[in-house]
Amino acid sequence: MDVTSRADILRRFDDMPDPRGPNVIHKLPDLVVTAILAVICGADGWVQVELFAKSKRKWLATFLDFSNGIPSHDTFGRVFAALDPDAFERCFNQWIAELVKTCKGKLVAIDGKSIRRSFRRCWDKSGMSHLVSAFVRENQAVFGQLAVEDKSNEIDAIPKLLALLDIRGAVVTVDALGTQRVIAQTIVEGGGDYVLALKENQPTLCQKAENLMNEAELDRLKSGETTSDGSDGRVRYGFVQTVDGDHGRIETRRVLVSDEIEALGKTAGEWKGLSAVVRVDSERDIDGKISRETRLYITSIKGTDAERLGDLVRGHWSVENQLHWQLDVSFNEDQRRIRKGHGAENYSRLCRMALNLLKRSKKYKVGIQSKRLTAGWDHDYLLGLLSA
Repeated sequence: MDVTSRADILRRFDDMPDPRGPNVIHKLPDLVVTAILAVICGADGWVQVELFAKSKRKWLATFLDFSNGIPSHDTFGRVFAALDPDAFERCFNQWIAELVKTCKGKLVAIDGKSIRRSFRRCWDKSGMSHLVSAFVRENQAVFGQLAVEDKSNEIDAIPKLLALLDIRGAVVTVDALGTQRVIAQTIVEGGGDYVLALKENQPTLCQKAENLMNEAELDRLKSGETTSDGSDGRVRYGFVQTVDGDHGRIETRRVLVSDEIEALGKTAGEWKGLSAVVRVDSERDIDGKISRETRLYITSIKGTDAERLGDLVRGHWSVENQLHWQLDVSFNEDQRRIRKGHGAENYSRLCRMALNLLKRSKKYKVGIQSKRLTAGWDHDYLLGLLSA
């Protein structure tokens, strides 16, 4: 790796304020880059970050300044506990923006996740870290992350997270907790569209949406078609049905969309950009055991393209399957016991950086765990992850 590329890695963190005093023996960019490299290679906690640095000292010294020795795990822990998470997030977002360029035309799924063992006292688990992430399905990359005190604070965090992102031309999906007027307004004013889950936390809108969908369903049943634009009925609608099945599981999804929002009355005008209501009926047959679920959504996307909206609704769960699951399984996030200051949030951000870089790499067609092992064995592959 050439000198220019090595300097570029460190440059990404030059503007981040150092929480320590002026007389320090380890530079902050060196600490951050070391931690990122260690996490990519499988480190789980500050002790393992220190062990990684010690085992790779000769190689790391070719582009990092370790003239004062390898930082201890206590040093890593203290620095990241005190490091301003907002400043770290800005560096994170700038880096990802350089790698991925834009959200335009993509699905941005926003959801929260608790780090289950990050509470400070065993008798008070309310203090565990809760992080809200914006995950772009097409890139399989985290574009932003904010910490909140608990799940109920996601409502305040989502507009702040959206403000960090360029969502022009993107479709933002949020679960029912985030179905709030201010969030819909923030998305539309940011140049994006939304698909928001609708439940009893918005009782008036939910009831009116149910009534509209019931009327559309009556018209659909009269037509008897499995795919229709509803042009001949009393209610304008779109409909599509899909069936997927493997390993003893068969799932049937019926997506019904109507853009006759005038049926919602004055309630529709209270939601910026509201253009249609969506209902998704799912029926799962697992070895003969059948379960059914119905979900409602509101969207700013015009028209009644049921196939597209069904794909967006399903795509929202990519944040669970491709982000949260990976963080738990590949990065052991729920078992990590980092609890001081901003340590849990900032370590989680390191893991999200590592996951973005590993998913972006196409050199080896293997899983995340295998890529982490390969990075630990192959220095060229490891540095290539950071400089690509």
